[in-house]
Amino acid sequence: VEDIEKLNKRAIQHELDITAVSAHAYAYLKDYVILNSGGSFGINYGPIVISNRNIELKKLHEHKIGIPGKMTSANLLLNLAIGKFDGIEIIFNKIPQYVSSGLVDAGLIIHEAQISVGDEFHKILDLGQWWHDFTNGMPVPLGINVISKRSLATQEIIEFDRFFKRSIEYGLEHLDDALEYSMQFSRGNSKMLIEKFVKMYVNDLTTNMNQEGKDSIITMLRKAKTNSILSYDELLFIDSNNQQIQKYH
Repeated sequence: VEDIEKLNKRAIQHELDITAVSAHAYAYLKDYVILNSGGSFGINYGPIVISNRNIELKKLHEHKIGIPGKMTSANLLLNLAIGKFDGIEIIFNKIPQYVSSGLVDAGLIIHEAQISVGDEFHKILDLGQWWHDFTNGMPVPLGINVISKRSLATQEIIEFDRFFKRSIEYGLEHLDDALEYSMQFSRGNSKMLIEKFVKMYVNDLTTNMNQEGKDSIITMLRKAKTNSILSYDELLFIDSNNQQIQKYH
């Protein structure tokens, strides 16, 4: 199983026709369309910043923070929340260890590490809560799936999105079987922990992000563009109802 930041980098090189990437990373991609299905959105929860000591939120940007990748959505959200900071890239599941040993002052926690992290840490910032307040209740855009429009025609992309949605629906209808299958990719975590993680980030927007999910992605990337954090030309989404690709700037 590849780390999400590795997938982000492979997508930038256009090595993959279809792949999961961070919503943040989409700003750096060319000729990929965002699929309606398979996205990961937090509903009033998301990545968290932890430390082994209590750090004032207003001074968090002054500290060295372990991050799971520069192109992760978590990193962009933290940048939007606190401004520029010294981010040290660390494999996501090693970040608590780096914080505990004092190699970094704080750590940005994502994925199942959010659930498994111990009570010995202070929670400095909940980016899910921050984003919820900042946007008046929008879901937190984290992971998306994209498809190459270099490799597939528009109609093929729309057809794939339809089949992809149905596969997710089938997995949710047979959740126990799906969890059992996913255990081979669980990085040694227990089935109970993986089930808890899945139920945190697999929701109605995973089946179909609809306009609500699209708006949250657009809002995050536009805000980052306004703040001169990143730049992009256009955002491409599938409009299944009208059988076409939607463009946003």
